[in-house]
Amino acid sequence: MLTVLHSASLFGADGFVVTIECSVADKLPLFEIVGLPDNAIKESKERIRVASESSGLIFPDSEIVINLAPADIKKAGSAFDLAMLIGIFAGAGHIKCDFSNKCFIGELSLSGEVRPVRGMLCMCSAAVKEGLTELYVPEENAAEASVIDGAIVHPVKNVREIYEALCGRLELPKIVFDKNAFFSNVSRSTLDFSDVRGQERAKRAIEIAAAGSHNILMLGSPGTGKSMLAKRIPTILPSMTFTEAMETTKIHSISGILPHGSSLVTSRPFRSPHHTMSSASLAGGGSIPVPGEISLAHNGVLFLDELPEFNKQVTETLRQPLEDGQITITRALGKFTFQSEFMLVCAMNPCRCGYYGHPSGKCTCKSEDIKKYLSKISGPLLDRIDIQIEVPSLTYEEISDPTPAESSEKIRERVNAAREFAHRRYKDSDHEIKSNGSLSAADVRTYCTTDDDGRALMRSAFSSLGLSARGHDRLLRVARTIADLEESETIRAEHIAEAIQLRSLDRKYW
Repeated sequence: MLTVLHSASLFGADGFVVTIECSVADKLPLFEIVGLPDNAIKESKERIRVASESSGLIFPDSEIVINLAPADIKKAGSAFDLAMLIGIFAGAGHIKCDFSNKCFIGELSLSGEVRPVRGMLCMCSAAVKEGLTELYVPEENAAEASVIDGAIVHPVKNVREIYEALCGRLELPKIVFDKNAFFSNVSRSTLDFSDVRGQERAKRAIEIAAAGSHNILMLGSPGTGKSMLAKRIPTILPSMTFTEAMETTKIHSISGILPHGSSLVTSRPFRSPHHTMSSASLAGGGSIPVPGEISLAHNGVLFLDELPEFNKQVTETLRQPLEDGQITITRALGKFTFQSEFMLVCAMNPCRCGYYGHPSGKCTCKSEDIKKYLSKISGPLLDRIDIQIEVPSLTYEEISDPTPAESSEKIRERVNAAREFAHRRYKDSDHEIKSNGSLSAADVRTYCTTDDDGRALMRSAFSSLGLSARGHDRLLRVARTIADLEESETIRAEHIAEAIQLRSLDRKYW
């Protein structure tokens, strides 16, 4: 008897529906899976057989042939286990059910339990688009699947439970997602800018960077607070929208880092990879690529500490994603595109020993060694970093000052106000503009209008700083954000002057 039902799989960051065609015939025992399965799928034959027996079900002693369609696409993973088991028992006549709107996703254990799988949100989203609205998924993945509009999600604990449910002897519960609960339970970090003493100029630069989603580089000696400042940047960024949460959750789910039982990522990601990482770890890789750190930081912050210590080939990987907001990886199986819209935050020492320019004067580096150290950062990458600031050493008075520092909440209020001011300006645009940091060259000409004094100052800065066309536009983008913080539609000379000061490092060190 031939039975047709559905499951789903992943292709890069997208899910797609897989039709499970299961033929069970009264012939010599055989169990064959076709349709370009990988090793994990081939091994599912033993998982299915033992899981059935462990659940007290009699596995058919028949010729079983399962086809995974479309047969010309490579299938990978263990998400088909549950669907194949149901197909076998339906083909043997043990289950009589209408499978037209059902989708089964899950891995089986030898004990008969249904285990969670990666990428559930992407797969269920694809299933619902194809009209498969009744989803049977592992209990740990049920909350994640329930966020999809129109989905009826049934959490499944074990094989026996779903067998009884499909036979009509048991009713499985349904998981319903409460969108209001998502917005009311957005998690807040325990970190706060009130913990940071001094560094008012650095805090101002970070506030501007957060308001416009600009990339920022902090340079200073060890112990000045660069990492401390960077880790607190997510606390002043606007709360994630539901759409952003969905995008981020899909990427984290594919990578297998979404906590079991979680429905959505509610706080902005903060990724801080070690400098020994490879290009594949940063960009994503594998025969069937999985997202790298730049995609895991989507809608959040990617922090690269000790930037010159990263392999130059690794940092150059950032250039395309910083411009396009996505990264495309080409493999023999096809092209895979992952979203990568993130705020790049970098920190570095001014030299290898870390004390060049320090008040103590204890730097032991030669001038040529300092140039060699700084040259590890390429000009094109530096040109893509809008804000470059020095983080000086604190004095004793600054460290011991008992006056409470400004909290993240107050800074976030100004950041939100600036973003809302910008949003009103861009709402009538013919394309979506998320932030000043993502303005195209055409957008800069349209929205970054300056007064006469501002134009004169820009002309002078362009010549004295030796700016490229990209550097010119990025300077105007930062000035646009500074003006937004003051709710000024026109970019004035003082806004441009502050933006120039926030790019002073390339003039001083490079």
